[in-house]
Amino acid sequence: MYIHYSDVQVVFMFLERFIQYIKFEKRYSPHTVSAYRSDLDQFIGFLNHPEETVTHPKDITHYQIRNWMVELMNQQLTARSINRKIATLRKYFKFLVQEGVLTVNPASKINTPKIPKHLPVVVEDARLTQMLDSDNVFSDDFAGVRDKLIIEMLFGTGMRLAELIGIKESDINTYEGTVKVLGKRNKERIIPLNRELCLLLLKYSELKKSENFNNNSLALIVTDKGANAYPKLIYLIVHKYLSNISTQNKKSPHVLRHTFATSLLNAGADLNAIKELLGHANLSATQIYTHNSV
Repeated sequence: MYIHYSDVQVVFMFLERFIQYIKFEKRYSPHTVSAYRSDLDQFIGFLNHPEETVTHPKDITHYQIRNWMVELMNQQLTARSINRKIATLRKYFKFLVQEGVLTVNPASKINTPKIPKHLPVVVEDARLTQMLDSDNVFSDDFAGVRDKLIIEMLFGTGMRLAELIGIKESDINTYEGTVKVLGKRNKERIIPLNRELCLLLLKYSELKKSENFNNNSLALIVTDKGANAYPKLIYLIVHKYLSNISTQNKKSPHVLRHTFATSLLNAGADLNAIKELLGHANLSATQIYTHNSV
């Protein structure tokens, strides 16, 4: 639920237009659009108090943005979260400059906190493979096969959570052994599938048909009732099964992506090939896995 605009409503009079812009012109994912809106609403909330006299976007200065950043720090937000929120403001004010509302971007002067570099968290791929090969971990019913497919897809392709949710049945080609995914910045890429994963996909497809769901979802991964899968469901499923083989705190879908990349690198795969499989825009994003390999 979003705040009600009062005296600062005019400050973000173009907010909905901006949301439409990133949603339809930039084609950002629903999750990203929601995050942008939430960040902007939080900033509005910060400005919406008696001490402030902001009535127009031109009244906003980098001092107010910096004060908001200090408040976020006092709330113990991580540097990564703060940087994302400031990036949202930068993009929004850049939009206002493009629209002729502003002549300068007040967020461009903000120095964001440095993000401490952490190595990607991975699980031992041998234990993960052993779990997937076990006959006692996943049930043979629809839910069990679906859960196994989720783990296999994330670990076997390195795709992101949002990419997995966005896959349609028509994106799978078990004959050629490929899957088409829509990544960040709406870039499509083709990822190869191994034979075992193709066989599991065929088994899952048959079970999905036998469930006779009423809604006939086109999405590959669905809930127990046939509705489109959602991020929290995928996260809970991954967390549940990784808890069987790992004691580390982080057991998210992204851990499987990291494990996929590190496993390939350890096996001697070319770094540029891993970059393409992961859908990274720059090689620098992929090079972090070399530290894990060492």
